[in-house]
Amino acid sequence: MAKRHVKRGDEVVVIAGAERGKRGKIIRVLTKNDRVVIEGLQMIKRHMRKSQRHPQGAIIEREGTIHISNVMLASNYDERAAKRGASKVA
Repeated sequence: MAKRHVKRGDEVVVIAGAERGKRGKIIRVLTKNDRVVIEGLQMIKRHMRKSQRHPQGAIIEREGTIHISNVMLASNYDERAAKRGASKVA
């Protein structure tokens, strides 16, 4: 199994895609598909069938997945931003 650059609980920044620039905490890492689930990002609607828990059925909003290559550790992102800012001033 290949080593991943992020793990569950890490704070990350999305660097590509529709959610670019947003930050969040990793809830789950799906190693088989190289994807991560980030708290509050890539929200999708899931239609639930009638059940004991949802007698009327329901539309639930939950987090979708983002490819692991599209996220970067927040600490590394901040360092990179500081370095770019410093080079522009000098």
